[in-house]
Amino acid sequence: MNFQDTLQKLKESLQTHWNELIEQTPRILVAILIVAIGFLLSDFIARFFRKTISARTQDPLMTNFLTKSIKLGLVVIVIMFALKMAGLGGIATGLLTAAGASAVIIGFAFKDVGENFISGVILSFNKPFHVDDTVMIGEIFGKVKTMEFRYTKLKTFDGRDVYIPNSDIIKKAVFNYTEDGFYRSDFIVGIDYEDDINLAKKVIIDAVVKTKGVIDTDEHQCFVTVDSLGVSTVNLKVLFWTKTKEYKRGALEVKSDVIRNVKNTIVDNGLNMPADIKEIKLYGSQDSIPISLKKA
Repeated sequence: MNFQDTLQKLKESLQTHWNELIEQTPRILVAILIVAIGFLLSDFIARFFRKTISARTQDPLMTNFLTKSIKLGLVVIVIMFALKMAGLGGIATGLLTAAGASAVIIGFAFKDVGENFISGVILSFNKPFHVDDTVMIGEIFGKVKTMEFRYTKLKTFDGRDVYIPNSDIIKKAVFNYTEDGFYRSDFIVGIDYEDDINLAKKVIIDAVVKTKGVIDTDEHQCFVTVDSLGVSTVNLKVLFWTKTKEYKRGALEVKSDVIRNVKNTIVDNGLNMPADIKEIKLYGSQDSIPISLKKA
């Protein structure tokens, strides 16, 4: 085969492919139009489903998961249909096969990312907390601000933004302080050994339940117990409930009011709140300590 024959076959091959391209051009243009319209429709349908799902659930993680799943499914269907319309059905099958193999490879390469994503899906169904809940995850205490598939964002009460991988949340204990809207607080108050404990408990609990913001029901009861015997005081533990979703201010402000009211009612009822007794020892040749008293 000489050079002229080779050149002739090359021309014939190019001509054949050019003719096939001309014949396929209308189908390719239709396929491109299908992809463009399909992407617009998938975006519109995804937004519609987001509104519908949001109206039925207050869980943003579940809403994002279902919306993105619907949109991704529609996009894949549109692309596969467009490839078949363009006469590229074989390429569509190859792409699906390659996508499956790539998913396995990428899964091993990005194990942590995949683990966090799967954990996010689990959290979207289990729902241990919602946005604006006050939670403690491990040693991190704050308010949930954002829930994504890879991480959950907490705003601590000292102003820090903390991004916690969802895989860590799945593995650690989660304390939700505001899930049911009730939070119990407590503090210790000491009275004199000479004081009537029953009287102290009565006046303290009266002051507690009369404080604005305190909840006292059969299910959430406020009470006072004798906690311990100190060096110079009988220590009473005061326990009370508040109903608040705003832990940072609501619960802490109510606790401040309760402590103030308890202190005032103890004084008003003639009870004492003595300071701790200090013992002073003399060593060596020292046999006295000079002390002088001044009138207040």
